[in-house]
Amino acid sequence: MNLILKSTKIKKEKRMYKLVIAEKPSVAKSIAAVLGARKHEDGFFDGNGYLVSWCFGHLAEFAEPDAYDEKYEKWRYADLPILPAAWQYAVSRDKGQQFTLLKGLMSRSDVSEVINACDAGREGELIFRIVYNLAGCKKPMKRLWISSMEDAAIQEGFQNLRDGSEYDSLYTSALCRSKADWLVGINATRLFSVLYHRTLNVGR
Repeated sequence: MNLILKSTKIKKEKRMYKLVIAEKPSVAKSIAAVLGARKHEDGFFDGNGYLVSWCFGHLAEFAEPDAYDEKYEKWRYADLPILPAAWQYAVSRDKGQQFTLLKGLMSRSDVSEVINACDAGREGELIFRIVYNLAGCKKPMKRLWISSMEDAAIQEGFQNLRDGSEYDSLYTSALCRSKADWLVGINATRLFSVLYHRTLNVGR
């Protein structure tokens, strides 16, 4: 009796990655080494189920006043105060390539979640969230919170990742502080510069 063997196609399971975003290239390099992401690509590290990249500090910041209205190109007392109804962000030219890269990595279909590995603090939280939000990312967010770059500390941190939503209040605090700095800096600088007919930079 002859057996007829039918060939069956085995569907290869797609490999998924976790995207880790640090604040600086040097930190990303240290994290990648611990995680085993040893393949150095253009702007990120790849390996062992991880993609590790970085932000270069503030990739995006609040837009200048003339982005809201062309009249703000000139400094006039009558135009003050400048109070944006809807805040806008701008990515500086020298950092645009990295932002585009991060946005592309976040949108990859093989990236299952994004891990915020920016500095443990209010400013680090803000830096990551601005990029995450501007990229329109909706993927699950985790938070790495470490105060040491020793290998053991990094390993322990990844074993105890927290849900990103636990740091929403920290992000809100950082955002409020950033908006206050912008409002004071822009309006007070223009006010005193116009009154005293020379550039006087005022800030918190």
